[in-house]
Order: sequence, then C-alpha cells, then structure tokens
Amino acid sequence: MTNNDIIRRIRYLFNFSDKQVVELFKLANESATIEHVSGWLKKEEDPTLLEISDRDLAVFLNGLIILKRGKKDGPQPEPEDPLSNNMILKKLKIALDLTSDDMLNLYASIDKPIGKHELSAFFRNPNHRKYEQCMDQYLRNFLNALQTSYKGK
Repeated sequence: MTNNDIIRRIRYLFNFSDKQVVELFKLANESATIEHVSGWLKKEEDPTLLEISDRDLAVFLNGLIILKRGKKDGPQPEPEDPLSNNMILKKLKIALDLTSDDMLNLYASIDKPIGKHELSAFFRNPNHRKYEQCMDQYLRNFLNALQTSYKGK
C-alpha cells in the first residue's frame, strides 16, 4: 500500500475535508497546505499526484491521535521516518482506542480472521525475536474492516 492510499482511506473513513486534514497537521504542531492535501489525495494515475512522505503521514496520524484521544502532557512524539505498516497499525489502534480483541473482531467481521499471537507480533519491538512485519494485506484488511464497521458497508 502506498502512503497516499492510506491517507485517502483514512480521510474517507472519517469524512475529513481537505481543511480538516490541514487542521490535523496543526494539532500535531506541523503545517500542510490545502494544495499539498489536494495533491496527496489525487488518484494514483493522476500525473499531478504528490507523494506523501512517511514523515508527513506520521504527522497526519499523530494529529488523528490528538483529535480522537486528546493531547498528551509533555513533549509530543516525533513523527517517524521511515514509517512501517506496524507503526501505522499501532497509531490507528491508539487513535481509535481499540483493544486487541476489538482488532481481532474487526478482522473476523470481514472474514479475514487472524490469531491473537499473530496480532501481538505486529506490536512487538522490532528487535524482539517474535516480531512480525505487518504486510500490506493485513493493513489493507484492517482498513477495510474499519470502513465496514464505521461506514456500515
């Protein structure tokens, strides 16, 4: 999955306007313009598509966490660069205040069940021997499950 696909799906999931996406960046103490957002959200085949960087996607997800959960005390986390699917999944879990059971139920709701140990391996430290890289299909399935759950499709 591309970063542009991820931001498009999350924007659609929450019905964010371009202006609201800009506001998410402000929540994370960063700036983005309407022109940037519009460029990031264009279709893959559009020649005027702007690639969103890992850092900018991390800022967007940090803004989503702040919007949904509130700003935490102390210094704000630095946006990750590079950003992995594991980090994206973790940020969505935090933003939506999901438990592991909630996530397992979401996967099962679209007939793509995964095991508890498989899911927990995605959230381990990358240096842990049982760490597993979250492949694109797991992230795509999770976003599809969120869409089905939130949009009722």
